[in-house]
Amino acid sequence: MKNNLRVILATKRMKISELHEMTGISKGTLTAIFYERAKQPSITTFQKISKALNVSIDNLVGGCNR
Repeated sequence: MKNNLRVILATKRMKISELHEMTGISKGTLTAIFYERAKQPSITTFQKISKALNVSIDNLVGGCNR
């Protein structure tokens, strides 16, 4: 599923391991989302990520025109 996680993490100079510590979401799941290999992450997963990164879910998954 396309998303902006890579861009947001780069902007915040953050690593997947830091996001893992903040959210409790497995590094494997976060890596799959980061590389857009995850088929359909749950809304709960996106809520945890958006809360930890202080961005809206729209910013996380919206505006992906690739």
